[in-house]
Amino acid sequence: MKTVKVAAAVICDSLQEKKSIFATARGYGEFKGQWEFPGGKIESGETPQQALVREIQEELDTKIRVGGLIGTIEFDYPTFHLSMDCFWCEVVGGELKLLEAEEAKWLTKDALRTVQWLPADRTLIGEIEKQMS
Repeated sequence: MKTVKVAAAVICDSLQEKKSIFATARGYGEFKGQWEFPGGKIESGETPQQALVREIQEELDTKIRVGGLIGTIEFDYPTFHLSMDCFWCEVVGGELKLLEAEEAKWLTKDALRTVQWLPADRTLIGEIEKQMS
């Protein structure tokens, strides 16, 4: 099975406080309308952190600071294996503009389970809840 290596940004209001996180609803494909942490494929020669800075600039027209690694999710979808490095991030410049997603919202700890997450992203919610204020 093919492995797809990606990086995901769990964008929070502040790397110190982590009171709310930014989630986007996928605007295309098989999982259209389901919620995810923005990010994308790690290109050859990039670190996961570099990939996140580039992807968030492309997807949301925003500059971010990448913080600590939350975890690496290994998840088998029907047609590929996903290896996803997930990092805390915060906005350092620009406004969050939806260039690819169809919807977005800031979620507090209590609201994390109110959206339908993509299957791989769902596996991270418990750890995010533990680390949020």
